[in-house]
Amino acid sequence: MSDDSAKVIYNDNEYARKIIEDASQTFNRYWPRTVWELEIFVPGKPAAQGSKRHVGNGRLIEQSKAVGPWRERVAYTASQQRGGEIIARDVPLRVLLNFVMPRPASCPKRTTPPAVKRPDTDKMIRAVFDALSGVIWTDDSQVVQVSASKRLAALDETPGCHIRVGRADA
Repeated sequence: MSDDSAKVIYNDNEYARKIIEDASQTFNRYWPRTVWELEIFVPGKPAAQGSKRHVGNGRLIEQSKAVGPWRERVAYTASQQRGGEIIARDVPLRVLLNFVMPRPASCPKRTTPPAVKRPDTDKMIRAVFDALSGVIWTDDSQVVQVSASKRLAALDETPGCHIRVGRADA
């Protein structure tokens, strides 16, 4: 195998754009008439919702210290994009999430391995859904279709989450 065939270009985020485009095409193949009412990128390290811990007198606190600031960042970015307007009340919604995890220093420069370490994708979904409740939708039970992926950031790519929300009844 020649060295040229193994080259991958990361510096201008072509890899990242291709992953997002592939996920969008798959999503659109199953739900072709979706009109995306919200498309945002929330920069930062995605955090998992995790479990709550009982501390006495009926009080529960989050196990993860990172989830609070992450949820605030997601809610703030979404509300800035929508101007504080909830997309729809009591209508079914579709959501596409692409989590971009920080690239570890030990990660090889030529290839990007799959993001198989913690946090779990389903717990990151819960954190984003909780953050968007009351900001984009009235309750996360309105979400009837979801597609999510998790990957490591390409070289020089900003970690965060790409979020798309659309009506499922369209």
